Amino acid sequence: MAKPPIAGNRTGRKLGQKVKKGKLKASSRRWLERHINDPYVQRAKLEGYRARAAFKLLEIDEKHQVLKGAKRIIDLGAAPGSWSQIAAKVTDSSDDDIRVAAIDFLEMAQIPGVKILQLDFLDPDAPRQLIEAVGGTPNLVLSDMAAPTTGHQKTDHIRTMHLCEVAAHFAVEVLAEGGHFLAKTFQGGTEKDLLNMLKQNFRQVLHIKPASSRQESVEMFLLAKGFKGRNGPGVVELDEEGFVRDPREDVPATEDLDQD
Repeated sequence: MAKPPIAGNRTGRKLGQKVKKGKLKASSRRWLERHINDPYVQRAKLEGYRARAAFKLLEIDEKHQVLKGAKRIIDLGAAPGSWSQIAAKVTDSSDDDIRVAAIDFLEMAQIPGVKILQLDFLDPDAPRQLIEAVGGTPNLVLSDMAAPTTGHQKTDHIRTMHLCEVAAHFAVEVLAEGGHFLAKTFQGGTEKDLLNMLKQNFRQVLHIKPASSRQESVEMFLLAKGFKGRNGPGVVELDEEGFVRDPREDVPATEDLDQD
């Protein structure tokens, strides 16, 4: 489904272009050169996707079939919306029959068939609004959330893993039996407690590095397949009072989206 782009030929633009020095800082010029010469960026424009991140989801789906049979999808950290574009297509979502709900604190242009919430996912009311927006029980929860980077690798890892943990607990609370959860994480390992929780609740848990994820990037994706449901013993992680533990009550963090 998501074949690697052929360098330069699919858009008519040659790769290896340079950016004139001008007033740009050297770091900004290198980023711009990388961006305009990225074949996935060019392919995204050609195929109508809002970001190159679309091919990460398509590549993961090609191998792991996470989109197959999905009737309703929730997209966390959705801006600018390439994953939501794919979700709307595979669910046959329309403005008259919404089957995809997307959330981001950044403003997003409207996507046909997608209910967009401009809201921080860590807002206590976000889960209720998402379930109301998607119109039923989702089969797939996607998360491309990442905390803004600070330049300190350990701090960045901890903050993004917190977002991943919050998204995972949300997925356990809302997914239909047999559903899947896919979330961005960083190289350096997923927290043991989170992995254990996912293994209790899903039939398969694995880490993935799609080819369209830049080699120099530390991002990876955590995939949990085949939700076991909420009725079996030991399926969900409970707090001392018998309620599903919500990591929103832990260290606060701010969501963001890395569309590299």
